[in-house]
Amino acid sequence: MASLVQSSWQFLITHFSEFQLACLGTFFLHEGVFFLSGLPYMMLERSRWLSKYKIQEKNNSPAAQKKCISGLILYHFGVNLPVMIISYPLLKRMGMQISLPLPSWKIILTQIIFYFILEDFVFYWGHRILHTKWLYTNVHSVHHEYATPFGLTSEYAHPAEILFLGFATIIGPVLTGPHLMTLWTWMTLRVLETVEVHCGYHFPWSLSNFIPLYGGADFHDYHHRMLYTKSGNYSSTFTYMDWIFGTDTGYKNLKASKKAGAESSSHQKKQHSGTNVLGSMQKVLISN
Repeated sequence: MASLVQSSWQFLITHFSEFQLACLGTFFLHEGVFFLSGLPYMMLERSRWLSKYKIQEKNNSPAAQKKCISGLILYHFGVNLPVMIISYPLLKRMGMQISLPLPSWKIILTQIIFYFILEDFVFYWGHRILHTKWLYTNVHSVHHEYATPFGLTSEYAHPAEILFLGFATIIGPVLTGPHLMTLWTWMTLRVLETVEVHCGYHFPWSLSNFIPLYGGADFHDYHHRMLYTKSGNYSSTFTYMDWIFGTDTGYKNLKASKKAGAESSSHQKKQHSGTNVLGSMQKVLISN
């Protein structure tokens, strides 16, 4: 497996320049991962398949989905690609490499863990600022056009927000000057994460069921369906920032209320069942 990765990387650096790989390669890898992971959730919503796992009952219309895709294509080519090109000299100056040998998985893993921690911190505060009245009205409300999110809405946002919150994603790599392989791995994981938390579905196999502090779709879906002044749940991947600053209180209260309601309903059903059994026994005794 390692030799296959090495030979594949050798092919890339032999046939493409550093600029082509760092800018165009990164852009097209992003597009492939984003649309291939996001489109299935859109099709799920249209087909209403696995609807029992959908967090909200409401579905987006085909027109709303098309509007999202049209906006994404415009934003990706008009904002994302130019930013990647402009960022190249900075990443190069900070030490980004493309040559062999590839970094070890220990180095890649260590850097990506650092990126996730740093991105969560920066994203939380940037996102919280975007929920102030003026910035929400003039910038962040574009992203919240979709109160019922689906995977592709994760990157549907005002150009200013793309630049503002995109800083949280790129700051880690800029500080460490990673190998391009590390940058591509980080970008792939970050795209898959943001698509998943906007997917609108909570499955038994969702990561939030297995990874402590991972927010997931249920956590972020609450943020989208609440008023901007009361939404909370500002975190990106992990929820520790909301926990520390108490901005997940509304979500926790809702979950506790639902749990209490479910337990009460279950208790009433048991009581009703017990009453029916007792009534049946009394009828049998009377008839005898």
